[in-house]
Amino acid sequence: MPYVNIRITREGATAEQKLRLIEGATQLLVDVLGKDPATTVVVIDEVETDNWGIGGSTVTELRAKTRGRGGGK
Repeated sequence: MPYVNIRITREGATAEQKLRLIEGATQLLVDVLGKDPATTVVVIDEVETDNWGIGGSTVTELRAKTRGRGGGK
């Protein structure tokens, strides 16, 4: 039974987007490895941006710096 764990920051992924991730990951395992989609498990974990660090900073801090320079998300 294949198990896929997708971790994303909690920044508003919609239910439809999550469903597309689940469908896409399942189909990838079917296409590449010939796995049975009925036994393929996909779990999406959403992590608060304060709990996700990159380069010694939290994603919250990085997003704030980007927005401060006129950038988007």
